[in-house]
Amino acid sequence: MKIKKRYFLQAVVAMIITACGSDNLFGRKKVMAVPKVSFEIIKTEAQWKKVLTGAQFEVLRKEGTERPFSSPLDYEYGKGTYVCAGCELPLFTSKTKFDSGTGWPSFYAPIKGAVGTTVDTSLFMTRVEVHCHRCGGHLGHVFNDGPLPTGKRYCINGVALKFILG
Repeated sequence: MKIKKRYFLQAVVAMIITACGSDNLFGRKKVMAVPKVSFEIIKTEAQWKKVLTGAQFEVLRKEGTERPFSSPLDYEYGKGTYVCAGCELPLFTSKTKFDSGTGWPSFYAPIKGAVGTTVDTSLFMTRVEVHCHRCGGHLGHVFNDGPLPTGKRYCINGVALKFILG
């Protein structure tokens, strides 16, 4: 498997983040970067903890990052739909999934209106964060180095998704 240098460097950075603990990187408490807007689904932290696994809560509600190559969804190429693990909103279809070699499920386009974005300036860089439009859950980031037709690479944490065959 040939990995592009840029993808490799992003994977290394993500591994360092994971090893350091994404919620307390360099001694600073990371806070939800999603703007204070009204989402269709709003729950308290305690309510989210009841319906999400620990890993899902860390990624969706605390903007964590799962270890690269750890998600079975990175290797899933069946026909179906990827939905938000927090609220089950359909986010991506299998038609837009591709193997980026980064260790996270990657898509070149979301379902129209399914995701929102915000600017993420953590880790001494500027990235575009992707979140669920319905519940505000953190999904991952989008980069401008994906395949045609969009040129986008939605690099999504597999733990933030559920796959529905069909």
